[in-house]
Formats: sequence, C-alpha cells, structure tokens
Amino acid sequence: MTTPRPLVEMVNISKYFPGVTANEGVSFSIAPGEIHALLGENGAGKSTLMNVLGGMYRPDGGEILINGTAVEIRSPQDAMRHGIAMVHQHFMLVKAHTVLENILLGLSGSGFFIDEKKIAARIREIGGRYSLPVNPGEYIWQLSVGEQQRVEILKALIRDAKILILDEPTAVLTPPEVKHLFKTLKDLRAEGRSAVFISHKLEEVMEIADRVTILRKGTLAGVVEKKDTSEKALAGMMVGKEVLFELKKQAAPAGEEVLKLEKVEALNDKGLPALQGAGLGVRAGEILGIAGVAGNGQKELAEVIYGMRRLRGGSVIFRGQSIGHLGPRQRRDMGITFVPEDRIGTGLVSSLDFAGNLALGSYWKEPVGSGLFLDKKYLDEWTQQVISGYDVAAGSPSSPVRLMSGGNLQKLLLAREFAGEPALIIAACPTRGLDVGATENARSLLLKQRDRGAAVILISEDLEEILQLSDRIAVIYEGQIMDVLDAAGADREQLGLLMGGVCGGKDGEE
Repeated sequence: MTTPRPLVEMVNISKYFPGVTANEGVSFSIAPGEIHALLGENGAGKSTLMNVLGGMYRPDGGEILINGTAVEIRSPQDAMRHGIAMVHQHFMLVKAHTVLENILLGLSGSGFFIDEKKIAARIREIGGRYSLPVNPGEYIWQLSVGEQQRVEILKALIRDAKILILDEPTAVLTPPEVKHLFKTLKDLRAEGRSAVFISHKLEEVMEIADRVTILRKGTLAGVVEKKDTSEKALAGMMVGKEVLFELKKQAAPAGEEVLKLEKVEALNDKGLPALQGAGLGVRAGEILGIAGVAGNGQKELAEVIYGMRRLRGGSVIFRGQSIGHLGPRQRRDMGITFVPEDRIGTGLVSSLDFAGNLALGSYWKEPVGSGLFLDKKYLDEWTQQVISGYDVAAGSPSSPVRLMSGGNLQKLLLAREFAGEPALIIAACPTRGLDVGATENARSLLLKQRDRGAAVILISEDLEEILQLSDRIAVIYEGQIMDVLDAAGADREQLGLLMGGVCGGKDGEE
C-alpha cells in the first residue's frame, strides 16, 4: 500500500521566545484521512508547534507546505482559508457574548446582514449530530467549562475545517462525551478529513490515533505508528525514562474533622439550584474524593467551601467555627486554599509574571508583603525555589505567564496553593492537562500534603485518579451527596450507578 502524500508538511520549524527555545528544527506531517497524535511533556513545544500551523505564531525558521506548495500562514484566518482550524486548550471565547455571537465572530460570509435564526439552527443541527449540545442564546459566562469546550469545537466544525487541531480536547469532557467526540473524529477521518490530537492521556492516544509524534524539550523525539507501540513505550519516549503508572499510597489514620458541610444550598451562575442539601465531612490527614459526572455541582461545591459563591442555606463549619459569612481572603488566612479547575481564568492572571502570580495568594501579609509593598527579594527567592522544586519551564520569570504551557501554569498554581502548610486544600482537577510525568509528580504532592496532616478535597472527573488517591469517596449527583464510601473497598459499578443518580446510599454524612 502506497502511503498518501502528506496534506500538510511542517519542515524544520523553529520558534523562540525570550529565554525559551520552544521548537528547534521540528518536522511534522499530516496525511489525508489521518488522526495524528502529538505527545510530549509540558513545555515540550506541542502547543507552540500547532499554534504555528494555526496562524497564532510566525515561525522563526522552517517552512509549511500544503499539498506540496510552500505557504505563509500569518493569522488564524489564513489557516482557516487553508482548511485548518484549532481548538485551543485555553478557550478563545468572549465571555460577555452569547454562544451564537462567539460563533459568528469571524465566520466567513456573515457580512452585514446575518440570518441569526439560520445560523442558530445550524449550531443546533451540528451540535446534535456530534453530541455537542449547546443553547445558542446562552452567554459564555453562564456555561460550564465542558460546555465552553463544546462551543470551541463547534466553531471549528461549523467552518467545515479539513484539518482540526485539538489541544487537550478531552480534558473537560465526561466519558460519554469523549466517546461521542471519538466517533466524530472517526467519522471525519472516514470523510477524508484529518485531525491533530494533542493529549496527555496515553490510553486515548492508543484508542484514536493512527500515528504518534513525540516531542521532548522542543525537539523531535520520534514518530511511530500506533500499531507498533504501547502506552509504556510512549511514556518513556516522552520523558526519556521509565514512568511508573501506579502510585504507592501508605495507609494513614485520619485525624480530627477539619470541615463539615450541613445541608448546603447554593445556586449556579444561571440562578438555578446547584447544591441541594449537600452534607459531608473531611478529616485531617485524608483525601476525600468527589466523584461525579461534570455539571452536578462540583464547581459550586468548591466555590462555596472557598467563599467564592454565596451560601443560600445550610452551614460551612471549619475547625468548629461557622465560616459561611467569610470571604476567600479570610478563609485563606485561616488555612484554606483552592486549586480551581479553570487555572488561567480563575486561578492565575495571564498578564502578570511568575512572581506576581505567586504573590496573589498572600500579598497582603508577611513574608510576601507588608501594607502596600511586596518584598521583591523574598518573591525572587520563592520564584526560583518553585521553578527548581516543581521543575517548571518558565523561561524568563519576568515574562507574563500567558507564554507558559498549560502544564507549567498548573505547576505554578499548585506551588502557590500548597505553600504555607494549609489545613484544608480544595483541588479541582489538579492534574488536568499534565503529562504522565507531571501527573505522577502532582499526585505525589497531594499525598505529601495529606501525609503531613492536611485535609484534601479532590474533585476530579478521572475515576482512576479518584480511586488511586482517595481515602474516602463522596459521590455527587444533581447537587446532592449520594453516598460516602471507603476508597479501599469501592466498587466501580456501584460508583457508576451512584454517579448516574441510582440511589443506594445515604445523604452523605458519616
């Protein structure tokens, strides 16, 4: 069988930022009707390489060929004219606009007169076809992270892209949504379309990809056929050493109750009930995993505990004290920290540099700050400690963090929220977007926090992660805690039933 000529060839692409070599002489090709996975550690240059192809960056060296002809792609509009669309890891959406308005932005042929009803119908039709339902009239800020991701995917599909670049597309999708997405990709492949699938989930790569390209530290580590490799081999190529897939967790007795929720009520961003009588307790020296399908109140639960969302009923008790009336800063001073699922929108400020983002969690108190002034010497030392201790590829610490990869942003966020030995850590999707090595490291850090006596609430849509790290598991469904189970004896089938709303347990208190 003759290998088809590549639809797109990137030849010896190099891209540099101040203090950082993102790509150095990388070659990459996409064949018609191919799903090509792109793997590499955080900061390996995957997103940068695809941002070059997608028109976000201009290469500093090399060339791009489409159907054998050299082209210059100066903007995302240029890329789309060549049939290339990119779904970014950090969403390119205007939160104050509706779904329809976001999809209309830049839509070819819209002109001055827009048939909004026709385009809204098309959005519904494509969303229904690919199991990506969204309401065209809803505002982006009203949508969950998963729903916002659907809008990004729809923006590409509605423009009839021939090559779809997906940067961590499954990170915010539930397992059924992932299955639908994979069906969509396979259907597109059958039509002769192509996709670049950037992911840190090796099992997904092995399921969906035809070929795999691996980057390491900005250079090409190898290109393999999926049929000729394995998860273990890919992980080794990514990090340059063998990766352990099982994390050893020592048994540890839990201590006193640190947090207690009693009949908690809260609304979501649309003003609808999100938490409905939720109750649970978390003890020192334990990880309580919160398992559930996305959109069942996990986000609201975390925000109520941290003080970001108004408590409509019930009580939040921390170390015997009612704190439902306190704001986030007061709760941080008491020893409560929060790793939000939306790291760049909620957790970090993209325009600030590394040190500035570290300071956000404690700028009002020593040793970070005093009054109106920050201790620059202390911040510089802390920055270097974090970069070294967490293995962060930060480039220049004085550069805005928007130039960092998603995984390195997450390392920065974890370092800030773990600092100062907090008594309670709320960790929402803490390993989302991390490669296998960084995921292993982040999970080890969570266990270290638990082993030193912190109470940890782990919210994750990765059931494997919940089972591996948790001491107990609370299952949430439609804003209610269905049951709380010991992780050691948790049955996957029972967890699945509880996550689907099949009642078989208690109201959540132990």
